[in-house]
Amino acid sequence: MYPIQRSVSNALASPLDSGYNSSVTHIVGLPLFPLHTVLFPGQLLPLHIFEPRYRLMVTECLAGQSTFGVVLIQEGAEVGEEATPFDVGTTARIEQVNRLDDGRFNILCVGQARFRVLSLRHNRPYLSGDVDLWPWEPLAQEQPDPRTAHVKSLLTTYLQRLAHATGNTVQLDDMPDEPAPLAHLAAIVLQIPNPEKQALLSLPTIDSLMTGCIEALKRENRALAIAPALPSLAQGDAPPFSLN
Repeated sequence: MYPIQRSVSNALASPLDSGYNSSVTHIVGLPLFPLHTVLFPGQLLPLHIFEPRYRLMVTECLAGQSTFGVVLIQEGAEVGEEATPFDVGTTARIEQVNRLDDGRFNILCVGQARFRVLSLRHNRPYLSGDVDLWPWEPLAQEQPDPRTAHVKSLLTTYLQRLAHATGNTVQLDDMPDEPAPLAHLAAIVLQIPNPEKQALLSLPTIDSLMTGCIEALKRENRALAIAPALPSLAQGDAPPFSLN
């Protein structure tokens, strides 16, 4: 399970800041980090880097002030033999670094841009690939989407019920008003299996992402209403870091 976000504003950073070049549409040899995690644009991701191949990757990214790609593992494991990833992922920029004396890193990343993998490269100790950036197609209408308020309501109910079930508290502050960041936030905080998160990440439009999040939130709210305390969501089940 994923750690419960205790503040909504802390769950979502801005992917479109000074470190993001929106004019870039294709990246050759993007370093890829296969994980048992689905990363969305704007999502904060702490990582503990200990394998030599990924220590090299992080060192090179820091030296070049460049990003790497986070991709969900389709087959294989995070540690050891090279895993086979799904072909849709998100670029990640390193925001904070803690270098340990033995060469390991603790890093904090933020998701930036969605991409599709065109081909994989195996010429480095770590996996890399040629990718096309793949932004979600925005909503067509100029008027506010009425589903925005619906998503906010469902998300508020979901976070309150999830916090109650796990013995946590949640601060519902600064929820986005725009459809795209609101849909991203909903996808980020949903405590659902990774294949379902990957399916949300792979939807082509903000319209379909909003619809997918509404369906998932309705289903999860029903489940939490029936079982107000789920042992599998007990506080402390999830580690603070994703391991590599």
